[in-house]
This record gives sequence, C-alpha cells and structure tokens, in this order.
Amino acid sequence: MKGRELVQKFEAFAPKKLAMPKDPIGLQIGSLDQDVHKVMTTLDVRTEVVDEAIENDVDFIFAHHPVMFHPARNLDYSDPQNAMYAKIIAHGITVYAAHTNLDTADGGINDWLADELSLTNVRGLVPGYAESVFRLTATVPKVYATAVRMSLVDAGAEINDGQYTGYTYEMDGTVYYVPQPGADPTIGMAGEPTELEDSRLEFEVPEKNLNRVLKTLHDVHPLQQPLYNIIRLEDKKHQYTMGRVGELPEPMRLESFAKRCKSVFHISGLRVIANDLYRTIRTVAVLGGDGGKFYKTAQKAGADAYITGDVYYHTGHDMLASDMPVIDPGHHIESICIPKLAKMVSKWSQENNWGLSVIESQINTDPFTFL
Repeated sequence: MKGRELVQKFEAFAPKKLAMPKDPIGLQIGSLDQDVHKVMTTLDVRTEVVDEAIENDVDFIFAHHPVMFHPARNLDYSDPQNAMYAKIIAHGITVYAAHTNLDTADGGINDWLADELSLTNVRGLVPGYAESVFRLTATVPKVYATAVRMSLVDAGAEINDGQYTGYTYEMDGTVYYVPQPGADPTIGMAGEPTELEDSRLEFEVPEKNLNRVLKTLHDVHPLQQPLYNIIRLEDKKHQYTMGRVGELPEPMRLESFAKRCKSVFHISGLRVIANDLYRTIRTVAVLGGDGGKFYKTAQKAGADAYITGDVYYHTGHDMLASDMPVIDPGHHIESICIPKLAKMVSKWSQENNWGLSVIESQINTDPFTFL
C-alpha cells in the first residue's frame, strides 16, 4: 500500500486543521506515493531512532514530534541534524509527524494521558478549533431502523460530550411512494403505490465525519434511494480542545498523587510546584508537552492540580503565588503515543488488508537523566 492511504486514514482521525498555527506537521521527508511495508512509531526522530529503523527495514516512520521543526539552512553533513536527514533519504524512509493535531484530536494524546490517570467525567481544557455540526435526518423502514442507526453511530454520527455517546432521536411514521418503471425497489413494485411503516432518525454529525456517515447511509440503507436531509447548525459547534480535566476515583494527597504519576508514566523523577504537598486533591487537569502557560486555565476549570511539562523557573513562581499545584513529569510522558499509534495503525492495516508490519521504537529519546 501507499503511504498516502495511511495518512488519509489518520488525518480523518486527527485532521491537520486541528494543529496550532505554524506547527510543521504532516509529511516531513520522502513521498506519500512510496510503497509502505513496515511502519515504526516513535515520539522523536533522532539519529538513534533512524538507525533503529534502518536495522529493522522500516520504510515509514510515524512520529509525534516533527523532525524538521526548524527549517534547514543548508545541507552541510557536518551538522548532525543534516547528516540524519541524509541518512533517512539514502535509505528511502518516509517520515510523517502528527503533533498538535494529535494533541487536540478526540481520542488523542491528552485522552490517552487522562485514561492512564484513571480520570472520570473527562472534559476539555484549552479551546482550539471549533468545527461545524450538521443535523442529519433520515427515514428508514422501521424493521431496519436499529441496524441503520447503529451503523451510522459507528461511522461517527454522534456528538460525544464526555458524558453521553450514541445519542440519537427516532420517531415512527408512514412513508408513501410509487416506484417508477426501471426502478428496482427493495420494498414494493414498479407502478404500484407503496405504504411503508417508517422510522425517522436524527443525528448530530461533526463536519469531519459527514462524508463517511453519508457513504455509510447509502451503503446500509435498504432502499435504492435513501431519503435524508442535512442542515448546518449555525448555533452549535464541536469544540476541540488541548488538555483534559477530570476526577480521580478517590481524593488523595498531592504527594501521593505525584508518586503515582511517577509509576503511571514510568519515570524516575518529576518536579512538584506546590505550597502544600499534603493537601487533598480530586480534580486534575493534564496537558502533555509544554503547557505551563495554561496553568490559569486549569485553575479556572476547577482543577486541584495540573500536570504538564517544561515548566519555566519564573512560571513556577507564578504558580506558587496563584496557589496552583503543578506536577511536571517532563515532556517525555508523551511517549504514550508510541504504543497507541502502533495499535491504531495495526488495527487499520487489518481492517483494510494493508498487510503492514508495525513496530514500536525501543529508543528512549528523553534527553534528561535523573540522578
């Protein structure tokens, strides 16, 4: 299969429009028209990771952090970064990166982090891209209504607000029609008036899912010409967010929770910014990567503690002054993407008969060592 097929599937899940401005996501090196047989997932693309890819005959590296975050000013191979680019190109490896679009996507990195922390009642933290929402109304023969409804929900005909999923509306009625000559009706005969017990189904569909939902409707609807209409809801948007806020299963002391974070994220050390290590917390906000500037947003969201990485010295002072406890486990906790992306790509490969081999990078790219 071509790299383009994988990227199209992924970008239906985490569209580029979700990324922060100027974030250099997407194809980094290579061609999406190149054949792909083996994919390796990684947090970072470093020289050691490229060597690992070469040793394992990988032809597609799927990374979270863009390898070309800063443009190359020249191609002088004495520069280690340029030498790495040359090695990637020489071995015909395609490199693709999904950064802040994966951070923001529903079911992306910040949801994975929230799941690892066993948070419940999870909601968004920092507002990002606001997507149009459409109301889809379709009529279906009553005996097929449940099957069609479930298929459309599976295709994305729902708004997930974090508390309810699969929410739809159904109302029974009667539909009348006369199949014309040349028609091939599932129910009724050409030229004869037909009366059919019908169900009217209503869904709210995010814009990114609309084409897939309509294709599914045509595929699963028992009638030759499905009856439906679509309306853009002007007063409603699907709000994507970076970061998540949720509740711990039980209240616990900040110190104990920080130690739990070390265990959950498999790290040897972290930093805690707090006036009182022994205060009790329940509501927690988390934002993978460099999210120090959003501590006030976490505080306004009702968080008792905020988890994020790369907190600056003076920002730490501001957090103390605001009495906002912050746990900084580092940027590398985003390595949770490695197994999650691998599982996602493997699932798609099986569903689409791509025949891909998928491996996870075993290289620890965290630049910091705790003594």
